[in-house]
Amino acid sequence: MGRKIIAALEVSVDGFIEGPNGEMDWAMMEDEETWRDVFEMLVHIDTFILGRKMYPVYEQYWLAVLTDPGGILPLSGRVASKNEIAYARLADNRQHIVLSSTLDKVAWKTTRIVRDVKDIRKMKQQPGKDMYAVGGATLISSLMNLGLIDELRILVSPLILGGGKALFKDVKERHTLELTGAKPLKSGKVSLTYSVQH
Repeated sequence: MGRKIIAALEVSVDGFIEGPNGEMDWAMMEDEETWRDVFEMLVHIDTFILGRKMYPVYEQYWLAVLTDPGGILPLSGRVASKNEIAYARLADNRQHIVLSSTLDKVAWKTTRIVRDVKDIRKMKQQPGKDMYAVGGATLISSLMNLGLIDELRILVSPLILGGGKALFKDVKERHTLELTGAKPLKSGKVSLTYSVQH
């Protein structure tokens, strides 16, 4: 079967990954249970997959955590938490793939640009640990449409945004999911794990 591609994302109760003005201040708030789940997943991951729109912000943020762990971070205006520092160090030891037809260069040494989603399909068949589709919504939809996502890990945040960017906005057809895990967290979030039926 090859490696699994796991998409793990945080959504509002009404299914958005960003608010109407692109706000994500509500996502990945410092929460020990959530971070524990992330780190448990990352043990089984050796490749991160990102889309063109998300990657520059992701790279800027996590490289800032790596280069100056005690400094004020871009976007958030605060100092990195111990969990963010641990995540950045783990990510720095994993391969990153950016799926893009237009991106010319990247700064993170572990990142390479892939032009065609067919290359991701080939990588999926190679030996290795599982792959983590970090996002964003366009990438996840593209991978879903091609039958490349094997597992969805959805963290539902106790919040209604009332609009914004929907997680599955570009998915073209029905996908049947099998619930393989459900866990309420002390924060009020609910962690749901689904196997995508191919």
